[in-house]
Amino acid sequence: MTTDRAELAALTQLLGRTRQGGGGALVVRGSAGIGKTWLLEQALDRVPQVRALRSTGVQFESELPYAALHQLTAALLDGAGRLPDGQRAALQAAFGLGGGPVAPDRFLVGMAVLTLLSQSAETDPLVCVVDDAQWLDRASAQALAFVARRVGEEGVALLFAVRDPMPLPDLEGLPVLAIGPLPDSQARDLLGQVLRAPVDAPVRERVLAEARGNPLAIVELAGATAPTQHAGGFAVPRLAGQDTEALYVERLATLPEETRTLLAVAAAEPLGDPGLLWRAAEHLHLPPAALDPAVAAGLISVEARVRFRHPLVRSAVHGAAGPAVRRAAHAALAAVTDTGRDLDRQVWHRAQATVGLDEDVAGALVASAEQARARGGLAAAAAFLTRAAELTADPSRRNVRTLEAAALTLRAGSPQEALEVLRAADPAGLTAREQAHADLLRGEIAFALQRGVDAPGLLRRAARRLETLDARAARDAYIDALHASLIVGFLGEDLRAVAADALARRPTQAPPETADLLLDGMASVLLGRSVDGAALLARALADRTDAVWARRPSLVAACLELWDLEAYREILQTVVREARQTGALTALPQALGTLAGASIPYGDLRAAEMLLDEGDRLAEAAGTTPLVYPRLHVLAVRGDADAADRLFDQVTADATARGEGLLVAYASFTRALLRNGLADYAGARSAARESVDRLDMVFTGLALRELIEAAVHLGDVDTAAEALAALRERTGAAGTAWARGIELGCAALLATAAAADEGYRAAIDTLTAAGTECDTARMRLLYGQWLRREGRRMDARVQLRAAHEAFVGMGAEAFAARTAAELLATGERATRPAGPSADQLTAQELRIARMVAEGMTTKETAAAVFLSPRTVDAHLRNIFRKLGIRSRRELRTVRLDGPASSAG
Repeated sequence: MTTDRAELAALTQLLGRTRQGGGGALVVRGSAGIGKTWLLEQALDRVPQVRALRSTGVQFESELPYAALHQLTAALLDGAGRLPDGQRAALQAAFGLGGGPVAPDRFLVGMAVLTLLSQSAETDPLVCVVDDAQWLDRASAQALAFVARRVGEEGVALLFAVRDPMPLPDLEGLPVLAIGPLPDSQARDLLGQVLRAPVDAPVRERVLAEARGNPLAIVELAGATAPTQHAGGFAVPRLAGQDTEALYVERLATLPEETRTLLAVAAAEPLGDPGLLWRAAEHLHLPPAALDPAVAAGLISVEARVRFRHPLVRSAVHGAAGPAVRRAAHAALAAVTDTGRDLDRQVWHRAQATVGLDEDVAGALVASAEQARARGGLAAAAAFLTRAAELTADPSRRNVRTLEAAALTLRAGSPQEALEVLRAADPAGLTAREQAHADLLRGEIAFALQRGVDAPGLLRRAARRLETLDARAARDAYIDALHASLIVGFLGEDLRAVAADALARRPTQAPPETADLLLDGMASVLLGRSVDGAALLARALADRTDAVWARRPSLVAACLELWDLEAYREILQTVVREARQTGALTALPQALGTLAGASIPYGDLRAAEMLLDEGDRLAEAAGTTPLVYPRLHVLAVRGDADAADRLFDQVTADATARGEGLLVAYASFTRALLRNGLADYAGARSAARESVDRLDMVFTGLALRELIEAAVHLGDVDTAAEALAALRERTGAAGTAWARGIELGCAALLATAAAADEGYRAAIDTLTAAGTECDTARMRLLYGQWLRREGRRMDARVQLRAAHEAFVGMGAEAFAARTAAELLATGERATRPAGPSADQLTAQELRIARMVAEGMTTKETAAAVFLSPRTVDAHLRNIFRKLGIRSRRELRTVRLDGPASSAG
């Protein structure tokens, strides 16, 4: 094949960067036979100074967790002892080399692989080639995708060959190199190279037309054309069209039956182990020589490994074999596979060989599912259990296994597939507990698919079913139902009905658990019992390390109902810290996003953006949806009207379509905040009124505050007074400094003369003590406006200067501009500080700078931000350059805006 293809140049360029200490990832996409594997091999030949590691996805192995990852990294495992303890333990558990009681998070496994590759690349640049990546097992695909997004500075390149049009969601967002058909001139050159004899023009043109630029099709079609047709050219060959696999099927039909059977065994055996193949052949009473015709035809080779000419050959063999032959092949492999060393594969072969019902095989699959779950292979465990249920004769046991398989499929991140598995359960045969479990699963699936209106009713029904069966499970279900109802908000059923159900069935044990206090506190607030609800929530928040927060980090927002920022941030910092330490990267994005929201009142917008960016990257790796609430809040405080309004409109439309009413109402609150910053008080009043009318709890107080400010500026005293009364009900029950400061400031807006002056000063003092820099600055702005209008220009300037400096420092540009206009009206022009600033750093650089400034080592920082030490050092070099400093010691003298601890 020609070696001047543009695609080859792109691959060679990436490998060249790797040799220079850079790195990257590339997804090579194209149809079967288009030349992906050939291009990868040619590129490696052109850059011989790199070390190549290889792995190939196999369709029949896609249910075994970490199979492909183990194949890729086997040669590097001697270096696992140098990994951090958590990473080493995760990798050992994933590969079945040991493990603890908790399955390793798949992204911690990915972090371990990244560190392993980075260590090896210190001596030799690495290229990891993953062929037929569409057949990767899910655990390997997720871990490798995680690695692929982090190898830019590692001296490591990851190349994935993926067959079109098969999707591979885990690799979405990575750079793609699309491999198209050969140009006509190159196709003709290739045909000339592979023809075994002269060929007449009609035959040549027919081959080229049928192949359509596909290199493998050209080679195979040329080989399928009989030599007698080459001479003279009077007969036009019967070609199989553009389906190259069909050519292989036709060729297989000419082979002896024994040969085809032995090929079927080889196709069903993903390891390419010659010893295993020959033992299976002996079990089937087939002589090794039976494979000779296939070897002679170039379809397969048996050397150190058993290799098919092309993955399409394996597919053709498997498809052409027929069910009976395939079952015989799997049965033979099951009989000769070492159960001590490879029990999971042995069991899987047995399952594929089984027809009808078989409890022995089903029981073995259940045991393998447990092993897979212990290794973190949730998708594999779900597949084992699904097949076990299909083989189970006893209806009751079949239902139990089906429900468990559906639950595992959901946890593996496939809610739609989980719904299909769940439909296999027999409703008539479910016990009351199983019916409740099924309802709970349906609700969780509905919530995972759309976060929409169907979930609360399903979860509430499950909770009711569980009441007489399992009180603890019922309470947990009510928490989920109430949570889902809050998310759906005004677009769904009246969530007060859920709250009433929960309160009517309060726990009898004493003392109640933190989850019970949280549930009853939220339910009480929703039913108008603010004082009782606040007291219950305060007791729940007293235990800041309870597991309920890690399981449901978004419910930490209940702290906002109490205006308790200290608890809010402390609980979330604990959740984030533990998630980092244990590698629970699946749950970490939501916790990071929620913690970002806790940073905003403190005025640390950079920390919020840093956390959001990290959460977005991890959510992308996990295939989950990033948390958008705090992103809206940050944009509103920043005051970028065009970007904010675009996002508000998009979020509102999307959330309305799927039934997420809370997000619609929250978007209105942030729009009101934005419009107040821009001094568009009519727009702020309209948005705030809409938000208040649609919110039930948590963010209502924040929306009321925006409504009061906008209404006062418009002279709408009645609206402001009514909103202040509603705000006082919430701040009075809370009793924190933040609540008291906001209440004092809003009251001052409606006060006159001495009462207003005293109220503003008290609000500023209280908010300063609370550490809420953003709210303190806003209160100084309001006080400065009032002072100027009272004719006290000198006093106004003091407040407005302090407010402007704070707004500029945090990057709240709209509020800064509004303050500058007020300051100008006093006769003074606002100025901005000069010199190096942390604003020059990216969110990732800022996070690393803060950690290093606190004294963390490169290795410790790398583990915390899920990067390799080499990448952290590269970021540090950029940080030093941007800040004009040379050392870690100097870094400690730079102001990195906002409290570093707010980043978790």
